Amino acid sequence: MNAAWPERKSLASGTVVVLLLALVKLLLHFYTNLFAGYGIFRDELYYIACSKHLSAGYVDQPPLSIFILAVNRLLFGDSIFALRLLPAIAGAITVYLTGLMARELGGGKTAQVLACLASIASPIFLGIDTVYSMNAFDVLIWALTAWLVIRLIKTGDGRYWPILGIVLGLGLLNKVGVLWLDFGIFLGLLLAPQRAWLKTKGPYVAGVLAFLVFLPFIVWNLTHNLAHLEFIRNATSQKYSSLSALTFTSGQIIQHGPVKLPLWLGGLLAILFIKQLQDFRILGYVYIAAFLILALNGQSKAEYLSPAYSMLFAAGGVIFERWFSRRFQWATTAYAALMILGGILLAPLALPILPVETYIRYADALHIAPNTAEGKQLDKLPQFYADMFGWEQKAEAVARIYHSLTPEEQSTCALFADNYGRCAAIDFYGNKYHLPPAIGRHNNYWIWGPGNYTGELMIILGGGLRDKQEKFESVVVADTIHCDYCMPYENNLCIYVCRNLKMPLQTIWPQLKAYQ
Repeated sequence: MNAAWPERKSLASGTVVVLLLALVKLLLHFYTNLFAGYGIFRDELYYIACSKHLSAGYVDQPPLSIFILAVNRLLFGDSIFALRLLPAIAGAITVYLTGLMARELGGGKTAQVLACLASIASPIFLGIDTVYSMNAFDVLIWALTAWLVIRLIKTGDGRYWPILGIVLGLGLLNKVGVLWLDFGIFLGLLLAPQRAWLKTKGPYVAGVLAFLVFLPFIVWNLTHNLAHLEFIRNATSQKYSSLSALTFTSGQIIQHGPVKLPLWLGGLLAILFIKQLQDFRILGYVYIAAFLILALNGQSKAEYLSPAYSMLFAAGGVIFERWFSRRFQWATTAYAALMILGGILLAPLALPILPVETYIRYADALHIAPNTAEGKQLDKLPQFYADMFGWEQKAEAVARIYHSLTPEEQSTCALFADNYGRCAAIDFYGNKYHLPPAIGRHNNYWIWGPGNYTGELMIILGGGLRDKQEKFESVVVADTIHCDYCMPYENNLCIYVCRNLKMPLQTIWPQLKAYQ
């Protein structure tokens, strides 16, 4: 570390404050999960279904977050608070690591507070840590990796390499986007002052360990016809076809809030060009590499790069402290206040803390239209919130029809739906409404197969009438489900009772596959 910026290690330098700010983040999510929120998110229902089918891989994700969820469910159950406990904790740890990074980069209390406030007040981080998914752990993995790289640079202690390799391997086993982080570190080793490390065994030990940890998912894909690559290809060409390099780039400003642009952009420029931070230039190369890979892809969601910002918030806090704290302390205080106010203003857009009708009026007052990255039609709510509504209604309606059948009919009746949200809703509420497991064509539901069902009798949730009339000898529209706030394509769904599939279900199952 350049001697021009001495380290600050006392408790007064901000450790206690950083812990308190991490606690604020944790309590914010705890309050929302206990007293607010709208319902279980579509993907959460699906992840719960996956956790009942433990495997070395899944069509749409590596297995780590699903195994963690299985343990979480075993210990704490399926309440919303229990389901969202670990994302809240992961978000709080990320805030803490962001403050630690600022300190390791030479920042004092002001730098650490600015970095932590940016992390807490970031709308994308609020949203990610609101629901259970691999994304909360992904942000944490990136922050932990950046902290380990900083420690390696400062200490030269080779014992960090195996730890870094295991962390990167777990990151890959959680989300394959960590490949961009891996590539950025490799690029940084080639271009940054630490290129001499490539002559030591440390980077190669880390690489081998990361590969070995990630290997089960590679093997799973090789034994499942590269299912994850097919999923990525289909999602890019279909679900995310409306995205572009422009929407990805502009999204980098929007997802964290415009107020934080000077902080993270200043942090990036400082790492790349300011002498006092030149030892840490590898972090800048990580960001640039990931940005270019995702932008040039052309159909990347802006949020894919969001895990890279914790380290930039930390560097930005350090540079802001150095520029302003001595002569213009009021400027850093004003900027911190601005981040807090901006965070409060934008929080309801990412954190379901307002009653839904209040949220709709609030968003209208800010002239913020509902949004989605998937190019789907929207109504009153953005897709993130709309996908928290209507699921139990669907399961309850299916149950009414199922229980109207005779016991003999129930024994042969399959419950089918086209997408994993509908299937997973039937499965999640199945115990309450005494339903058999659903079958479906979407992602892992297709892999799990049709069981022993033949197609003699099926209750199908959603889809068009004509398609079913072509495949079955008898089709009856048994009910139509309405929900006020769900996605339009999930509203006004018909439930069909279909009899006598014209071809055996086992025969046509391979044709039904939908990886997307």
